[in-house]
Amino acid sequence: MGRLARLAAAHGVATSYAPGPGRVVEVPEDSVVAVLAALGVDASTPEAVRQALETHELQAAARLLPPTVVLRSGQDEAPHDTGPGLPGLPALPPGTVLRVETEDGAQYDAGPGLPVSVPAAVPPGVHTLRAEAPDGRSARAPLIVAPRRLPRPRGRTHGLMVQLYSMLSGRSWGMGDLADLADLAAWAGRTTGAGFVQLNPLHAAVPAAEGEGTDPSPYRPSSRRFADPVHLRVEDVPEYAYLTGAERDRMERLTERAARLREGVLHKGAHIDRDAVWALKLDALELLRTVPLSPGRRADYCAYLADGGQELEDHALWCTLAELHGPNWRSWPAGLDDPRSARTARARTQHLERVDFHCWLSWLVDGQLARAQEAARGAGMSVGLVHDLAVGVHPSGSDAWAQQDALAAGMSVGAPPDAFNAAGQCWGLPPWRPDALARTGYRPYRELLRGLLAHAGALRVDHVMGHFRQWWVPEGRPPAEGTYVRYDAQAMLGVLTLEAHRAGAAVIGEDLGTVEDGVREELADRGVLGTSVLWFERDYTGDGKPLAPGRWRASCLATATTHDLPSTAARLAGDHVALQHRLGLLEGSPRAARAAAAAERAEWLALFARLGLLAPGHAEEEAAIRAVYRFLATTPAWLVGVWLPDGVGDRRPQNVPGTSLEYPNWRLPIADGTGRPVALEELLASPRLHTLLTGLRTALEEGGVRE
Repeated sequence: MGRLARLAAAHGVATSYAPGPGRVVEVPEDSVVAVLAALGVDASTPEAVRQALETHELQAAARLLPPTVVLRSGQDEAPHDTGPGLPGLPALPPGTVLRVETEDGAQYDAGPGLPVSVPAAVPPGVHTLRAEAPDGRSARAPLIVAPRRLPRPRGRTHGLMVQLYSMLSGRSWGMGDLADLADLAAWAGRTTGAGFVQLNPLHAAVPAAEGEGTDPSPYRPSSRRFADPVHLRVEDVPEYAYLTGAERDRMERLTERAARLREGVLHKGAHIDRDAVWALKLDALELLRTVPLSPGRRADYCAYLADGGQELEDHALWCTLAELHGPNWRSWPAGLDDPRSARTARARTQHLERVDFHCWLSWLVDGQLARAQEAARGAGMSVGLVHDLAVGVHPSGSDAWAQQDALAAGMSVGAPPDAFNAAGQCWGLPPWRPDALARTGYRPYRELLRGLLAHAGALRVDHVMGHFRQWWVPEGRPPAEGTYVRYDAQAMLGVLTLEAHRAGAAVIGEDLGTVEDGVREELADRGVLGTSVLWFERDYTGDGKPLAPGRWRASCLATATTHDLPSTAARLAGDHVALQHRLGLLEGSPRAARAAAAAERAEWLALFARLGLLAPGHAEEEAAIRAVYRFLATTPAWLVGVWLPDGVGDRRPQNVPGTSLEYPNWRLPIADGTGRPVALEELLASPRLHTLLTGLRTALEEGGVRE
């Protein structure tokens, strides 16, 4: 192995990868050098490589403790005859004394002759580990103790999966909001016995630049740490009731405009216009800002500010500066691109009132999120809200500005070429730097998870395989010239499960597509659920036929579709093939694609008929959709998710990967089979939806996994 390969391996950077059995692809040397540079390692010349490798080896030899130590509760400590130590630590000099100081102030010692099993004694949490060697060296490092395993959800249950913006009610302002969410959860829990509602990411979006629209994708946010105030129900802000005089008149005019916006979407064929919705809500919220908070509300707000700390203040300052200078912080006046510069500090003071306004907005959203989760649990839901964590953040947004030290500049997360995308993919999202995470005790990830889980019963993690490795694409290079960067999976998963444990929440990993060997097994061992989509579950090691329900994994959310896939009605009718052809996404002839889709559909319908879930020869759409979900109930899956638009036969996907302006991604309201938008009130009164959900509930209660 050459020096560059050794240096790359030392920093977790792959110099080759295997896209399939028997195939090895070498990564271009320039790409390896660029990725190392993003990790702060100069490999631009042979001499630089030599020096970097020598420095790394000297630092590793001199280090007493790694930057962060992550253990699982109950993990056995190192054998005593090898000297003092803990699992995952390098060999320590004989006579080294280890001391753990817990976050609660307790202390535990482990050293020569001390029969203390530190991992068994120390509870899950973020602690401090100290080491003192006989030669006088000492060190300290964060010690993260994760639970051995997350408990499984309490009993098998079903739930709804919905894109919140698409679920308009007769009271929302042109897109679904948090009050609509609370209504849906209360109805689903009490009426159908549902155990959860899974949402799209509610992360804060990057605001529109002048003359442009906001990127509507919830998976390319400005910040994953804070939710977007566009989801607020204005009338549910307590100060709304105290508007008087001219302010009340102005608010009434805004609500009239909101009604016209809503009517356009529900009755006139308009797409959801996030920017128009936010323009109205922003005006309304600025009116509400003029109403003083009551003493109790003021105390609650001050507590929120104290809890949010630097992270909240940074986000609010970014929002303020984006209003003044545009949403791309790299184009801001000199000095403002650095959140810790003297000029930024002056701007923070100069615009203190507006910074506080944006903190206040975050507080309002937090409160309405809390009430939505309370509504879900109050309705008997065993899980409640399932929030969604996007893979990354927009490079121009709040998190990328505030967390520059933790993100890899000049890099984007993506995917290598595969059978589905010969060119590979570049998602335009800067990745975490694994070295920076370790150096900070994984605090950026811990704080992110803690915020998301504050009002959640579970968290869906998009592309959960990224906890093991991610495909980094250097800026200016095609996706095929990227490479894998390895993360400390034990640490990443330890942090994920620790924060879920603290919140009493479950974790659902989106593990669809190409997955490394051992990844699903490791996730299952930690109690992280997977995701199984009906149409992809086949006997790939056998005859390739649809997988019998008894062979499905139990540790998963089982569903028929996702936001990136055709609805069940569309797949049953073959509409997805026609859509792909119309958008120019179809590879091969339309005739062959239609034949393949028909064969796939026939195989599944035949299986449903054999299991007694569908009358032979009867493939009427509504009955077939019911059979799809009753089939999922016959698997051992702990959670069964119903795509809410399936309840009324919606045939339109919410997102078509590979398109932008060609399709109205993330802008469609839920509609019936004819494309007519359906308001939340009509949706929840639908006999078709009620029949689907009650039938699924009955199937789950009857139990019995089919072979």
